Amino acid sequence: MNIEKANWYALYTKPRWEKKVADLLTRKKIVNYCPLNRVQKQWSDRKKIGLEPLFRSYVFVCIPESRQTEIRQIDGIVNFVYWLGKPAVIRENEIDVIKRFLHDYENVQLEKAEVNLNDTVRVTHGPLLFMEGNVVEVKHKTVKVLLPSLGFTLVAEVDKTHIEKVKLVRQFDLTHNDNLKISN
Repeated sequence: MNIEKANWYALYTKPRWEKKVADLLTRKKIVNYCPLNRVQKQWSDRKKIGLEPLFRSYVFVCIPESRQTEIRQIDGIVNFVYWLGKPAVIRENEIDVIKRFLHDYENVQLEKAEVNLNDTVRVTHGPLLFMEGNVVEVKHKTVKVLLPSLGFTLVAEVDKTHIEKVKLVRQFDLTHNDNLKISN
């Protein structure tokens, strides 16, 4: 019997459909993860802890590649997040870090990190999605990123809102009880 390996993938959902999509996936017995942040909400007469999606319009799913077509047909799912023409595989340890962090902390915030020359960054949108490189120039709204690929050096001008610092995500230590934040 040949059992196909399952990988984690990120799915784009319709706006504000993260919980609905996760529920639909669960009902179909599909392993999924919608990171929910415990947030304290203040009303005029009381405070209440609510759960809100940490990543807007994203849900993670763990499936074998052969089930991708089936997943696309589920209501509320726009598509997979792509990299190099294929649905991008998310490392399981990255899913585990998010789970542990949300378990240990309330009111987690995602923040875009400021980038400086020589910072290592990952592209988060567009045709260069998930590619990593070094910042070689910082402008008002864009940065130039050096992207090593196939023995060549590619330099791409990328909108600042479409990158994230790699070092902040990878050097994050869950053993410290400081006011830590996940950077996106």
